[in-house]
Amino acid sequence: MNRMLTFLAATTILATPAIAEELSVVGSWSGLPLHKQYEAPFWSETLPEASGGKINVSLTTHNQMNLGVADVFRLLGDGVYDVGMTVADYAVADAPELEGLDVPLLALNADDARAMVDAARPMVADIYRDRFNSHVLAIAPYPPQVVFCNAEVASLADLEGLKIRASGRMTAKFLEALGAEGVNVSFSEVPGALQKGVVDCAVTGAGSGYSAGWWEVSTHLMPIPLGGWDSVVTAVNLDKWNGLDADTQALISEQVKTNFEAPAWASAQDALVNDIACLTGKGECPIGEARNMILVDVSDADFAKARDVLVSEVLPDWASRAGGDWADRWNASVGKTVGVTIAN
Repeated sequence: MNRMLTFLAATTILATPAIAEELSVVGSWSGLPLHKQYEAPFWSETLPEASGGKINVSLTTHNQMNLGVADVFRLLGDGVYDVGMTVADYAVADAPELEGLDVPLLALNADDARAMVDAARPMVADIYRDRFNSHVLAIAPYPPQVVFCNAEVASLADLEGLKIRASGRMTAKFLEALGAEGVNVSFSEVPGALQKGVVDCAVTGAGSGYSAGWWEVSTHLMPIPLGGWDSVVTAVNLDKWNGLDADTQALISEQVKTNFEAPAWASAQDALVNDIACLTGKGECPIGEARNMILVDVSDADFAKARDVLVSEVLPDWASRAGGDWADRWNASVGKTVGVTIAN
């Protein structure tokens, strides 16, 4: 009888289907290409299918939840949801050292930007573990953060005295060093601010500006990456991550790397070219109707001036605010990759 009961118990366990792992995921801006083309398909379809039904995902975005962007990683660390993703710059009030991930003007193409991100990844992993109780899964790019102006501009020098919406704290510091006034305006409020003269210019990704209709309220486009590449970090709550078995962790890590992060980076450079064509009408626009913004050529002298301001003023300011040994860590990783050293 004991043998029979043991056998029946064992067969019952074998017949019981494994309970699927449930993941609540909060994505980045729902209307932008990164979410529509990569985040949503990956979390809604690719990962659940790759898991063979062992992972179920409930997906929304922070703007659909009306979350403040600065709260996305705070709430993730508290376990309000399992996975969160948004622009790293939104979290720098809690972690000023995180500004070192997305430095303006150091990467002028997608390959260089990815090399910077790869160099910074160990620092970023430590920051998210210590500040946000989270494990970093991926760092993907928005296209370079360029300058939309509803004002006559022909060079970098023409930004002096203008009110400019920055895409992050380091960008704001950079603009102030150029003699401009950095203004804090949320992404969704920028069109109205440009139209009413609250700001003269605003920094965002070219594709984001196209999708959001910034071409309707601005005239000039300066394709200099004053806002870096606006890196979007995807992280999972550390308690949730540690509660997953090793096979599930490995599956998620590999799928994120190959089917989300890599494709997003692969399209980044072409996206910039296409987005500029869509905004200016110079070239073919594959995603909609081309507009007619004035494309402002950025001279070598402008780049040289901008780089000098960055190295002599902006990066030392960040190093002092970040404190600790972050400048040394940055010099040994990102700085080494791009050939820039923050002076002690």
